Amino acid sequence: MVRRSASAVLIAAGALLLTAAPLQVDARSARSSPARTPSVTFTAAAIHHLVATASLTVSRDPLFLTAAVDPLVTSSGGSVGVTLVELGGVAPITWSYNGSGVFTAASTYKLAALMMEAQLIAAGATDPYGLVCYQDSDYEAGWYDDYSDGACYTRSELAYRAGHDSDNTAGHMLVRDVGGADALNAWAASYGAVDSVFFTDNTTTADDLAALWSAEATGKLGGAAAQAWLYPLLTGTDTESGIPAGVGAATVVHKTGTIDAVDNDAALVLSGPNGTYILTVVTDGIGGDPGWQLIATISADVWAFESARAAK
Repeated sequence: MVRRSASAVLIAAGALLLTAAPLQVDARSARSSPARTPSVTFTAAAIHHLVATASLTVSRDPLFLTAAVDPLVTSSGGSVGVTLVELGGVAPITWSYNGSGVFTAASTYKLAALMMEAQLIAAGATDPYGLVCYQDSDYEAGWYDDYSDGACYTRSELAYRAGHDSDNTAGHMLVRDVGGADALNAWAASYGAVDSVFFTDNTTTADDLAALWSAEATGKLGGAAAQAWLYPLLTGTDTESGIPAGVGAATVVHKTGTIDAVDNDAALVLSGPNGTYILTVVTDGIGGDPGWQLIATISADVWAFESARAAK
């Protein structure tokens, strides 16, 4: 939640002084200790972030967004990549923080598989109610345990399991259904995900995930028909503690991924304060609740930034 005050302009001036020193884009390993008396004692990173976040209410310059995100990453002790692509507003921008850094994709490979499946369905090449039958090689422990040799599921049912619940076996079956990992990666690269190796090496970047969302949102992956099938699968999912937790009254269509110390979220935020935007955040070395809290805080900073741009 962004709180505005009469002293916002003075706070922004303070942020400019704090950001005068060069910012490091790559995360560092320093950790800040929680203050025992929050009303009196703050870490330098916390002060920097408070000032930088407040300054977002008066500036539309992406420098202020970098100033808000950088201390968060530094104090997390992990590695983070962030990409923002504005699809609305006046003079839309693209901004990234370590956006080309390569991270473990985790379940965000399912986003690519779901988008490819949606495009095929929209083109009439496949039937959403057509059956895909389970094979032993598809299995990976996940949300559902009702898979057995020869059991068949509609594409829409598998898509719900893979999208809404992030079920692993369903994700494997969808990748096989669209032609396998090689076909998926060639397709993804053709739409801008040039540094990703989904499913096999299973790596990606914040920039690549944003490129896929940009192609989807602008109608290049099957248009309205594909979106009508895809978006409900990725809205109100079982994991809403990342990007959705940091936005105001907006619909967030997104796919998360988590494994070990990796938490990722790739989102399309519909009807943001400055119009629709894409936000992708990939992390490593944090994990669990701290990882999701970091993503939510970055999301809130971006929402504040978008609000400021809308007010200009």
